[in-house]
Amino acid sequence: MFKSQYNHTVDTKGRLIIPSKFREILGEQFVVTKGMDGCLFAFSNDDWKVFEEKLKALPITNKNARKFARFFLAGAADVELDKQGRILLPQHLREFGEIDKDVVLVGVGSRIEIWDRDKWIVENSDDDMDAIGESMESIGITI
Repeated sequence: MFKSQYNHTVDTKGRLIIPSKFREILGEQFVVTKGMDGCLFAFSNDDWKVFEEKLKALPITNKNARKFARFFLAGAADVELDKQGRILLPQHLREFGEIDKDVVLVGVGSRIEIWDRDKWIVENSDDDMDAIGESMESIGITI
């Protein structure tokens, strides 16, 4: 399970260091794709296969299901760690995530989210956590 967050930078060639704690779980090769809220998602190959099967099970006759599957599958890229623990983030994913230099890698259970640092700060402020916490009770999550 992925957890915690790390600040890193993308170099001028588009390479990103993956924290060693995340590398232990991801393995040498894994998948990076478009994510929700304007970030990128990184999945281990095993977790990607589980997600891919769920996408494959969506009804092809449902327009939203087709669009949802297309979003993740068309944006997906197989990546491989180099000897320095870096991956090359494809240009189309850097553009989607508006990733230029400073990034935050966030462990979120079965995936890692890769955020542009400025976007991370704006999108993930703690200001509304009380209201969000209260709304989670309606789906059975309490602390």
